[in-house]
Amino acid sequence: MKLHRLTAVCAAAAGIALVAPQGAQAQSQTPALPVGWLSASPGIVRAGTRPELKWSITHPASVIDYVTVTNNTVTPKEELDMEIRVLGAGVTSSNSNGTNFTFVPTEAAFSYDGGSYSRIFYGTNHDVVPSKIVKSGVVQKGKPLRFGGRYFWSNKWSAMYTSTSGTMNVRTLVNGQTPPTTYPLHTAPTLENFIKPYLDAGGRVKIGPMDVIVFMELTHTDAQKSNQGYDLQDMVLLVTFRTRN
Repeated sequence: MKLHRLTAVCAAAAGIALVAPQGAQAQSQTPALPVGWLSASPGIVRAGTRPELKWSITHPASVIDYVTVTNNTVTPKEELDMEIRVLGAGVTSSNSNGTNFTFVPTEAAFSYDGGSYSRIFYGTNHDVVPSKIVKSGVVQKGKPLRFGGRYFWSNKWSAMYTSTSGTMNVRTLVNGQTPPTTYPLHTAPTLENFIKPYLDAGGRVKIGPMDVIVFMELTHTDAQKSNQGYDLQDMVLLVTFRTRN
């Protein structure tokens, strides 16, 4: 007589990761892989017996199901939790002969629902801790999130580029999109090490399904897009959203 344990076998066939049935205390975080639960009654059955199977699968969502993303602005479609991290600050200075590169203090700013831009980070790339949350909170449906940045060099501030500057110096992208430079950023000699983990072998953005990455170009204007220095990595932010239901 053969006995079979159905739950693990069926789950493997379905290609899902098993978790306990979701109840009132389940986390409201969209999974990166399909997850779910599967139960059989009875759990161990004799050959020829037909057990009753019940299951539920939660598939990964895409951030664009929850926010509207334009080149400059992110607008929630529903109430969401939000976290912002700084991935890198790539403004540098050097001697006239191109030696002695040093990182320049750079500021990142955030605006919510049309409000003024407020500082969320100031420092050089040496001060960046990618795991550190520099801004968090609950964002409401229809209230836009915007970003900006500038740097401090030679005792003065640069121009402040923001989502509302009327330029394309601030870009927001989602997983699978390609940074809009006129040359492949992932093969550029100016590519900073802090960007490499967030680009795949084809130069496409490689982030989580509920993430938005914000690239800023702070040292060149739109008219200088063909310049190799226009690399959209002078300030880079990662914005993560989570559902609240």
